[in-house]
Amino acid sequence: MLTEEEKNAGLVGRIIPINIEEQMKSAYIDYSMSVIVSRALPDVRDGMKPVHRRILYDMSAELNLYSDKPTRKSARIVGDVLGKFHPHGDTSVYDAMVRLAQDWSMRYPLVDGQGNFGSMDGDSPAAMRYTEARMKKITDEVMADIDKETVDWTLNFDDTIPEPTVLPTKIPLLIVNGASGIAVGMATNMAPHNLSEVVDACCAYIDNPEITGEEMLQYIKGPDFPTGGIIYGYEGVREAMLTGRGRVMMRAKTDIEHTPSGRECIVITEIPYMINKAEMIKKIADMINEKKIEGISYINDESDRNGLRIIIILKHDAVASVVLNTLFKNTPLQTSFAVNNIALVNGRPQMLPMRDLVKHFVDHRHDVVVRRARFDLKKAEERLHIVQGLLIAQDNIDEIVHIIRSSQTPDAAKQTMIERFDLSDIQASAIIEMRLRALTGLEYGKLIAERDELTKQIAYLKEVLENVGMQMQIIKDELLEIKEKYGDERRSEIVYSSEEFNPEDFYADDDMVITISHMGYIKRTPLAEYRTQNRGGVGAKGSATRDEDFIEHIYVASMHNTMLFFTEKGRCFWLKVYEIPEGARSSKGRAIQNVIQIEPDDKVRAYINVKRLNDEEYVNNNFIIMCTKDGTIKKTKLEAYSRPRQNGVNAIVIREGD
Repeated sequence: MLTEEEKNAGLVGRIIPINIEEQMKSAYIDYSMSVIVSRALPDVRDGMKPVHRRILYDMSAELNLYSDKPTRKSARIVGDVLGKFHPHGDTSVYDAMVRLAQDWSMRYPLVDGQGNFGSMDGDSPAAMRYTEARMKKITDEVMADIDKETVDWTLNFDDTIPEPTVLPTKIPLLIVNGASGIAVGMATNMAPHNLSEVVDACCAYIDNPEITGEEMLQYIKGPDFPTGGIIYGYEGVREAMLTGRGRVMMRAKTDIEHTPSGRECIVITEIPYMINKAEMIKKIADMINEKKIEGISYINDESDRNGLRIIIILKHDAVASVVLNTLFKNTPLQTSFAVNNIALVNGRPQMLPMRDLVKHFVDHRHDVVVRRARFDLKKAEERLHIVQGLLIAQDNIDEIVHIIRSSQTPDAAKQTMIERFDLSDIQASAIIEMRLRALTGLEYGKLIAERDELTKQIAYLKEVLENVGMQMQIIKDELLEIKEKYGDERRSEIVYSSEEFNPEDFYADDDMVITISHMGYIKRTPLAEYRTQNRGGVGAKGSATRDEDFIEHIYVASMHNTMLFFTEKGRCFWLKVYEIPEGARSSKGRAIQNVIQIEPDDKVRAYINVKRLNDEEYVNNNFIIMCTKDGTIKKTKLEAYSRPRQNGVNAIVIREGD
């Protein structure tokens, strides 16, 4: 038996002490880099994450599901991708494929789906055993030339099948379809754009590689969402385009119509991108039920196969523009899209403004065009070599036949031909395998024509490979061809306007009665509540007051007017009429101290109602005159009071004891 010491002595050599903190750090960094590089972030060149790239490669190369072929069961596609390239859950692959087919998720869908692929209401797609799919026509352009050594390849997870590390796409997919993904410690959220505008920007960059981000804004106006809608305000768009980060405000597209009974109704025909229509309607309905939104009597979804249509019928006395602004403020009818352009550049995540996105795409296309030209040149030279051998055989056919007949084996015949006519091994093999029909005059003519064509092609390809200008022209021509085939009009309209809401937009400019009591209670009541009194009427109670209080001031003002308050200490405060608390006829209102920031020992002495403080002519031609008890008098233009401040301003200096 071994002693305890002997046992421990044997183990010491095999145990390596490791600092657990270091181990956790390195393990977590490895994990996070794996998520960043091979799961969550798109490649700047083809705009694809690995799962999308594998789906499209499998559909094209492995299953031959091009746009002119019949569709295949989605389960077959998913199974193939799982077994060959993507050893993860089947849901991850199917969900990614479904999204590629949804025309409300992708500005230019890449998969042509047949069956139920979900809806804008957030309905899930049918199970993959029920749906079928193939590539869209535009996807043929994404996969074009993949077999011409245009991209780098790597082996799949079990080292049995090669897969591309990037696709040779002719379409700037990352810019036109956008991307979103959450990695570890970073996320990406890229907006879709219009293909025609992006192609114009790429061509402008090719013509002038020194083009600035500002100049690029002339070509790409801003994001273009598949669901349309309105981009509200341009500052966020500009910032996103120039820096790669920014907030784009999106609004639903609305019209105001009338029902047959004459009531106003708001009709929504386009909603912001990535908004779930059913949830949005439910949220609006909940807010109506909770009385958070006034003036709506009924909301209904009338969308059908012809397009989206949500109808909101208003109450008789509601003002459509006021209700609409309230909806924009409180519901997903207005949403912001936080642009965060992070993509992989040479395998490293980078924040990219629009100019860099265009630059990287053009660089990728340049690489593809050069590699394709090299491949075509190599193939043309190989074919020309064989054609020249066949022409030598045609010219010496009797001797060739004699050599073949007199040789014991094909190899011996080849060897004799090589020595006799100075051929290469490849040429001799081609001659041995030549069919008898190649001896006809017609076939001979074809070979001559092919030789001339190949000679011309080789000269052209060599010129292309030596001339960068020609390479760039090819990229440009191919891009313009893409624009011609697939370019379309913008769907999202851009409204150059401020992102801030003007509070006045939430209140109709109705007339109000403002009552102020002797003890300083204030309220506003709609003038309409003081209805016409017929003969013999007993009047209506105007306000409730405490026993020793009484109404001292009454003003009629409209909701957008401004009240000025002047206090005993010579300060001036402002209050928009809509900011005065509303009260019923019978209520006593709220203490002025609770409404404006007035000092506890100060008292309001005068009230003035003015129409508008933003009208220069009005504020320069109207004056405010103040007198104090001790006889100081002061006249000031209203202009001096046209810039409201939260905590008031000094209107007049009051001397001690005055």
